[in-house]
Amino acid sequence: MKSRSIKRNIDNTTFNWVVVILLILVVAAVLIPLWYVVIVSLTPLSVNQLQGYNLLLPPNQWSLEAYKQLLGQDAFIRALLNSCIITISGVTINMILTTLTAYALTFKDLPGRNIFLSLILFTFLFNAGIIPTYLVVQNLNLLNTYPAVILPGAISVYNLFVMKTFFQNLPTGLRESAIMDGANELQVLWHIVLPLSRPILLTIAMFYAVGHWNEFFLPILYLSDSNLMPLPVLLRNILTAASMNDYVGQDALSTTPQDALKMAAVILTMLPMLFIYPWIQRYFTKGVLIGGIKE
Repeated sequence: MKSRSIKRNIDNTTFNWVVVILLILVVAAVLIPLWYVVIVSLTPLSVNQLQGYNLLLPPNQWSLEAYKQLLGQDAFIRALLNSCIITISGVTINMILTTLTAYALTFKDLPGRNIFLSLILFTFLFNAGIIPTYLVVQNLNLLNTYPAVILPGAISVYNLFVMKTFFQNLPTGLRESAIMDGANELQVLWHIVLPLSRPILLTIAMFYAVGHWNEFFLPILYLSDSNLMPLPVLLRNILTAASMNDYVGQDALSTTPQDALKMAAVILTMLPMLFIYPWIQRYFTKGVLIGGIKE
C-alpha cells in the first residue's frame, strides 16, 4: 500500500513537471515573437541594422516616432474608430440577443422549446455558406454598412448554450420567490438573474469583443468603402504594402524605418484588448466552467 502511494506521488510529480515544461515552452513561443515586435517598433533601426544586436535585451536606442506617425494619420484614426463602433455596437447586440434567447430557453415549459433548440443546433452544425449569406446581406441593402459586419453573427450558438447552461444552474427558488412577489420575467431577469450572472456575462462579452475586434474576413467581404474599414483590414494592408507612403507622411520615411511602422501598427491593434482583458480575466475560469457544466 505504501509503495502504491509513493509511486502515485512520483507519477503526479512527473506529470506536474511535464505540464510546467510545456507551459514554459508555450509562454516562450508567445512572448519571444511579441518581444521582437515591441523592440522593432521602439527603435529607429531597421531589421537589417538590428541583426547585430541581441534582441533579448532592451535596445540602446529608443524612439516613439513610429507610433506618433501612425496616430497622426487620419486613415489610422478612422480605422480605429470603425473598429470601436463595430465592437461596441456588436457586443451590445450580441449580449442582448444571446441573453434573452438563453433565458427563454431555460424554461422547460416553453412552447416549441425542443423545436427551437433543434433549429439553433442545426445552424451550429451546418453553415449556409459564404455566397447565400452574402446574397441575404445584399438583398437587405446592408452592403457598406456596419450592420453587414455585425448582424450575420449576432448570436453565437456556442456562447448561447454556455449562457443557457449557466442560467439553468442558478437556484430556481429565487425566481419562484420573485414571481410570487409579483415580478414578471423581465424583472426577474434584470434584478435577479443578471446580477448573479456577472462571470458568464463578462466572459461571453469578452469572447464577442475579441471576435469583433479581430474580424477581418467580413469587412473585406461586405465593405468596399475604405472609410468603413476597421483596424484589422488596415493592419493587413500595412503589413503587405511595399511602401508606407499611403499610411504616413512623406517626411516620416526618411527617419522612421518601414519595419518599425509596421510593428507599431501591430502593437496598436493589440493594445485595446490587452488593456481590457486583465480587468475581467478573473471571471473567465468561473464563467466558462460553471457555464459548461450542467448539474
